[in-house]
Amino acid sequence: MGNARDTQLDALRAIAVTMVLYSHFFAAGGSSFWGHIGVRLFFVLSGFLITRLLLEARAAAEFETGPALRSFYIRRALRIFPPYFAVLGFVWLVDLEQSRGSLAWHALYLSNFWYAAQNEWTPWLLCHFWSLSIEEQFYIAWPLIVLLAPRQRLEAICIGVIMLSLAYRFYWPIAGTPGLARDLLPPASMDALASGALLAAYRSRTAGLPRWLRAGWPGLAAAFFVLQWFAPAPANPVQEWGLWLLLQILPVAPLGVIVASCSTGIGGRVGKLLELPPLLGLGRISYGVYLYHPIVLALVVKSQPWIPLNVSEQGPGRFLVAGTATLMLASVSWLLFEKPLNSLKRHFPYVAGKGRGAISAGMDVGNAGWLAAGAYPGRPLDGGTSPLPRKLHRTDRS
Repeated sequence: MGNARDTQLDALRAIAVTMVLYSHFFAAGGSSFWGHIGVRLFFVLSGFLITRLLLEARAAAEFETGPALRSFYIRRALRIFPPYFAVLGFVWLVDLEQSRGSLAWHALYLSNFWYAAQNEWTPWLLCHFWSLSIEEQFYIAWPLIVLLAPRQRLEAICIGVIMLSLAYRFYWPIAGTPGLARDLLPPASMDALASGALLAAYRSRTAGLPRWLRAGWPGLAAAFFVLQWFAPAPANPVQEWGLWLLLQILPVAPLGVIVASCSTGIGGRVGKLLELPPLLGLGRISYGVYLYHPIVLALVVKSQPWIPLNVSEQGPGRFLVAGTATLMLASVSWLLFEKPLNSLKRHFPYVAGKGRGAISAGMDVGNAGWLAAGAYPGRPLDGGTSPLPRKLHRTDRS
């Protein structure tokens, strides 16, 4: 990652995963406000990165659709699958929190459908896999669209996907009281993913941003924070739906501006902060941090009798102990497990031929779009608590 745009995008992953750790380890009452922001940021970032990467490959004179698609899926498998299935293997081996019964769904990247069908966060230990499932489902189809659809139609396709996602949100007042399916089915996240893709498609032909976006994003961000922190509790289902709708769509444009700014490199003090080595190091291991943190939390809580700090409840003790253990595990995983496998991606360039190595050597979607790390979206999006901390507000008695 030798340029400012990739470095600062890496820093965004670090910031997003920090939001997740704060929500799940520290936030009072298990509030997932910052986790919600993190997950939306990651979806926008993921949609942007995959689309930018594939459009760069498509623009090469040596581009061929078949080899590019094959390389995309192989490279993603090398980056994502080994630690993912290692976690599933560990959970199966020890049957941690009685999670074996649903492992087939998680192994097929159908976690979001599993929890939607159950309408409850059981098993809680793997409920963070919902966002990985969303991304894998998106990645199955989206490379085909980017590489096969007429280039001049791509922005219209992105807008169509965003409109479909918005239409999906208007379905819930008709359907009645919403369950987890409202937040977990793929259309609920496609607006953020497609917004990132639209940004990449737009930026591929012009360096700037639309005037309305440059002028309007501060107001949208302010409205989001005001509603999140100061809006009264909804008095009826219609008001609850309206608040949920606004809290979902308002942050997308501001997050898109953040991604766009970092993709070209922010200067000044902010840019220097985004390029601090500790932040970049956290961004590099952020996939492992996200993947392992609930497993670590479960084990830390079970070890409460031997830990002098209070790790059984949200707060500084849990954040310090579980957070440190998560960072240590993710660092070891990266150095000894993920990085060696990741190096094999050099054998699978998106575009073969001289002079195009940069397409496979830059920030790869397998590195940058692993997640959208995030909040557990059941209660967090409508003002309640995350199921993860709620399940662990206890010492180990199981």
